Amino acid sequence: QVQLTESGGGLVQAGGSLRLSCIASGSIHYINAVDWHRQVSGKPRELVARIYSGDTTDYADSVKGRFTISRDNAMNNVVYLQMNSLKPEDTAVYFCNATITYYSGPYNRLGNYWGQGTQVTVSS
Repeated sequence: QVQLTESGGGLVQAGGSLRLSCIASGSIHYINAVDWHRQVSGKPRELVARIYSGDTTDYADSVKGRFTISRDNAMNNVVYLQMNSLKPEDTAVYFCNATITYYSGPYNRLGNYWGQGTQVTVSS
């Protein structure tokens, strides 16, 4: 009933910037929270940033001051991750994760969803 689609990954030099987008679609009643995670092959997935329904944000120490998570002003179903001052150690597959209340017949149900991931590569 709900899908997440990420975009915006790519190859960038160290010090550069990228903006990732996460679009939620489907029978959405309410988006509770949206996270960005990243994963390097062979390592656990790491929480990078989170935005709550009231727009409170949280960041991993490794990205504080460089990354900004935000919600689109016009479309509440779109969340961005602005990544500045990128470092080679930021190279990873970035995943969007969302906790969403969705419509299911006469009921509202809560689900947790992952996007397919988008590759970010930072060259030194």
